[in-house]
Amino acid sequence: MQTAHELAATLHALDGKSYGAYRAIAHQCYHYPQFTLQVERVQSDPFAAPSAVRVELPPDSAALPASLHRPSLRAVAAADFLTRAFSRVARQLSVDLGSGNSGMIVIAPVSQVILDRTAVQIDLDGTVIARFTVGLPAQGRRILGRQAAPLLTEVLPRIVTASLCYPALDAAALRAQVELVEDAEALRQGLHERGLVAFVANGSILPRQSGADDRPLSTGAVPLRSPPSLEVTLPCPHRGTVTGLGIPQGVTLIVGGGYHGKSTLLRVLEQGIYNHIPGDGRELAVSDRQAVKICAEDGRSIAGVNITPFINHLPRRQSTANFSTANASGSTSQAANLCEALEAGARVLLLDEDTSATNFMGRDRRMQALIPPPQEPISPFIDKVRQLYVERSVSTVLVAGSNGDYFDVADTAIALNDYQLHDVTAAMRAIAQRYPSQRQPEGGTSFGELSARYPQPQSLETRRGRRAVWVKVRSTDQLEFGENRIDLSAVVQLVESNQLRAIAAALIYVRQHDLDGQQPLHTVLQCLQADLQQFGWSALGEPLPGDWAEFRSLEFAAVLNRLRSLQA
Repeated sequence: MQTAHELAATLHALDGKSYGAYRAIAHQCYHYPQFTLQVERVQSDPFAAPSAVRVELPPDSAALPASLHRPSLRAVAAADFLTRAFSRVARQLSVDLGSGNSGMIVIAPVSQVILDRTAVQIDLDGTVIARFTVGLPAQGRRILGRQAAPLLTEVLPRIVTASLCYPALDAAALRAQVELVEDAEALRQGLHERGLVAFVANGSILPRQSGADDRPLSTGAVPLRSPPSLEVTLPCPHRGTVTGLGIPQGVTLIVGGGYHGKSTLLRVLEQGIYNHIPGDGRELAVSDRQAVKICAEDGRSIAGVNITPFINHLPRRQSTANFSTANASGSTSQAANLCEALEAGARVLLLDEDTSATNFMGRDRRMQALIPPPQEPISPFIDKVRQLYVERSVSTVLVAGSNGDYFDVADTAIALNDYQLHDVTAAMRAIAQRYPSQRQPEGGTSFGELSARYPQPQSLETRRGRRAVWVKVRSTDQLEFGENRIDLSAVVQLVESNQLRAIAAALIYVRQHDLDGQQPLHTVLQCLQADLQQFGWSALGEPLPGDWAEFRSLEFAAVLNRLRSLQA
């Protein structure tokens, strides 16, 4: 192992040489007074993806309290805190040193949620490992070695010391984040025993800055206040007790006029599967971990899904028991999305009329009279939603703005008026009795069967052209996987591109290890999660990149299901 002084000498010797000469420092390990540095990959030119770098701080240097070591939720919260601290300090100290990304020290970007990531990890013994990128300085294609030396031997140590060593951190802020995560997780764990699918603490700030900015609205936001009839109090290990809105199991409608906050509340429930950072406004808004947003998705591909609970006797006798299409309609895509979510383990369905197919959601009495059931292949969701709860214990939360027929099948109704919540369950039931819908239930007396699917390994082909493996994440909703270009804009519970990169790696992993064409998808999902639980991120391959983040089986399955090459 070389020293930091020897690294500086090497960089000085490279000054003025062609950029490819930077390969001299690749795959080398350098000893600093407080940490070791390894350059795991050197970029090909100053405009290419920056060089991948890893630092490792031994326990004595990191000096983290033992309570923050793995394996624990506290370690995840602490690692997230360190990641944000590193990003903040690196932005302050990085400087433009030449062409392209020269001089930039960047760690993987993070969102408002706290996730287990590969960017910063805390080991069992308190070792801290950070993975990030460095733009090695150059002017054109000539190495700026005299600028690279202080960047790696002076600036980088300052960043590491200020962001990864406990004595330099805001200990109170770190403790607050760790305790917040433990409180939120305690709330989530308490949902089932209280018969709830979600909880939102009084005082939560639900609106966001904009569709492109997930931070809380800074002015004019109305803090949430639960109606007394739906108010529950739950215990937390650090805050004692927290009081707020409890959304019960069963079928819940969110109603109200336009622009009064219905969809905003639903989005909070969508994101309640994650823990959030202090100051987010949704820190104590939690949902069942298996809650899934379901919407229509015109044009998506479907591979071998049994959608007979919702769609049957199609024209030309096309089977819906093993349904495949390259261009699904709105109703067909929503039926497939729902059946796929159930296959992957969904326990709570989140729907919004605004993002649903109208004919999937329901048919009123007049339309039934004009187009009788024998002529209509769709069994609408309104006739399946109670069956899902009674037969499969799958709850539903639905934003309903126009279809009052759902009053007949709902257990609870929450109205929003000027962002204030009201329990209108009694009024809903009275209206349902006063104005009978007279519609006839369709689709039978039970939900119907779901069929297991068996993904075929050859359908997860990674090759594109001459590249044996082609995987590129464009954003949180765009993935290129081999010849597949996947639109994931409807998979709204993916919140970071880091998650999608990890899912892409997991797709490659299961193709190599778990897919033999004989295992049903739910078994594949279980095997993948078991391997990640036992071996950690290393199960997906080493060396680890710095831009992976944890994901649910539900989102993994959603990506897999949208591969246009999928055979199942």
